[in-house]
Amino acid sequence: MLPFLGYLYSLVVRYLKGASGRKRFNVLGALHAVSHELVIVTNHTYINALSVCDLLDKLHQQFKELPIVIVLDNARYQKCQLVMEKAQTLNIQLVFLPPYSPHLNLIERLWKFVKKQVLYNQHYPAYGQFCQAILDCLAQTHTTHKATLDTLLTPKFQSFANVTFNP
Repeated sequence: MLPFLGYLYSLVVRYLKGASGRKRFNVLGALHAVSHELVIVTNHTYINALSVCDLLDKLHQQFKELPIVIVLDNARYQKCQLVMEKAQTLNIQLVFLPPYSPHLNLIERLWKFVKKQVLYNQHYPAYGQFCQAILDCLAQTHTTHKATLDTLLTPKFQSFANVTFNP
């Protein structure tokens, strides 16, 4: 619950309240690349292989009749044997992005958007309010924030096809 400064310019020194303590609120999510439907798993400890397995179970329950392909980054807890076996059991295909390529991961754009909406220049006096603000923002991805997210979550990436390099 650390404070994030969005934009700050002032002629007078201003002090912002910051969070104290070390409570964690983790959100692990899967974002449908076309419909932008979001499936999340949250906890107050750490994201680990069991959290990923919970997300796989939730996806399997929600999309039983459809083939499921999940694009993941290279976090160690996502590539472990437990997750691989769970995905195979549920008939879910896992595809891993190249290392150090968060720009290819659509959900990273969503997390950046949520941080901007909920955390920048905000102070929540209670941990519960902080958690609820994040969940409320995520719940509004198909209503209030739909137009913004439709432009932000496009699968178009920068191409280097016509680039020339000067030595």
